Amino acid sequence: MSQERLVRKKVLVAKLGLDGHDRGAKVITMALRDAGFRVVYLGVHQAPEDLVRTALEEDVEVIGVSILSGSHEELVSDLVRLAREKGVDVPIVVGGIIPPEDVPKLKELGIYEVLPPGTPLAKVVEVFMKAVGERK
Repeated sequence: MSQERLVRKKVLVAKLGLDGHDRGAKVITMALRDAGFRVVYLGVHQAPEDLVRTALEEDVEVIGVSILSGSHEELVSDLVRLAREKGVDVPIVVGGIIPPEDVPKLKELGIYEVLPPGTPLAKVVEVFMKAVGERK
């Protein structure tokens, strides 16, 4: 995908749930911006409703969620359900502290990709680029 085409791609990044640790999400936001994405960063303490509403308002092409609180199954399930109800049909990428045994459950819900801590930033950018490309 050319840099010119990528510049128009808008993604949403947020911290879902009550966890206030946002360093990783901010690093991801900067890496995506450096790669040419337009990033809407919602910050910490976001509810699934906040992400879905913002995804609709901002017409984003991918939603990126960071979760460290341990409540990933419930929060992601709610996010996916609300997105479907509201017609938000975009890939959702989840990152953070997700036990490996929970990854298949999240994928069954429809999550595009799960990125564990330590994922190289180049890989994160690659996943978002691929998600945008496959959306068409």
